[in-house]
Amino acid sequence: MKALVYEAPRVMNLRELDRPVPGRGEVLLRVAYSGICGSELSGFLGQNSLRRPPLVFGHELSGVVEELGTDVGDGVALGDRVTANPLVSCGHCAECVTGHQQLCQHRLLLGASLPGSNAEYVVVPATALEPVPAGLSLRDASLAEPAACAVHAVSLSGATPADSALVVGAGPIGLFLVQVLRAHGLTRVLVTDRNAERCAMAADLGATVVPSETTQLLENVRDRTAGAGVTVAFDAAGTESTRRSCLAATAPGGSVMFVGLHTDETSLPINTLIRNEVTAQGVFAYTPAAFRTALAWLADGRLGLRDGVVETDLEGGPGWYERLVGGDPAAKVLLRPSNGVVEDSRSHV
Repeated sequence: MKALVYEAPRVMNLRELDRPVPGRGEVLLRVAYSGICGSELSGFLGQNSLRRPPLVFGHELSGVVEELGTDVGDGVALGDRVTANPLVSCGHCAECVTGHQQLCQHRLLLGASLPGSNAEYVVVPATALEPVPAGLSLRDASLAEPAACAVHAVSLSGATPADSALVVGAGPIGLFLVQVLRAHGLTRVLVTDRNAERCAMAADLGATVVPSETTQLLENVRDRTAGAGVTVAFDAAGTESTRRSCLAATAPGGSVMFVGLHTDETSLPINTLIRNEVTAQGVFAYTPAAFRTALAWLADGRLGLRDGVVETDLEGGPGWYERLVGGDPAAKVLLRPSNGVVEDSRSHV
């Protein structure tokens, strides 16, 4: 099969690999779409300890079931249109049995500790599969993973229609955060990003764009919140400066949701956090429930990316990794590993 293989920092090549064979409880998917995630860009640059060459990236995917392993059980059939939760957890620890599989200390991730979906075929556990609802295209189903990150983050924040929110970073997760916040009834959603095109996408989704430069950002936030600051801020960029900006923009008694994973260590004014009783919350990935909710909301039109989505074949993948690390404003780049996968007209409109 054809696959994109990460071989060294900024070196990714199209290779011919053996087609994987599903084992017990596993299925082989023929990949229709595989999204490029921001976390994979740091891996591409050699700045992510989870991604070591040689490796096939890719954990945002959709496709069709091509082959069944043994003991798969009922409910999965050849030709099914599916997406998959790429977090593979043990299923037995305290975190797993209480519905927090994303916190399993034994978890594995497609495209990091396991071969990913930037290939014509990928093997996943049958238990990870989620059927694509009728009416939802395979293209849009591949967005379930980043959408689930936003669903989970807003759920953890407890945001209500009475709240005001700031989203820092208008990449895919930031754009989904805007939509999920709006779906939760928030009418005061501010967003900032250094890229004007991404800010325009956020504005089209109902957000109010504010400047990204720190001083101007804080002045604008205070002007729009009667001087108090927002009640909840989401850092979807993950740098030291964006984390500090989120804290500075948050009202006393508010919450900061740290979503982005770009920079590991960050210095924060902890005395400010203490004196203002601001809650700092880490947000990692999503629960299985959030993943299913995201898929359902994509199907009924509450979530989606209308603009800035680029589709390309595997051959175009390395060039797009370079363009994205260089600041290209594309909201999402979707690789099409298998040009032969077509939509089933009986399953969607």
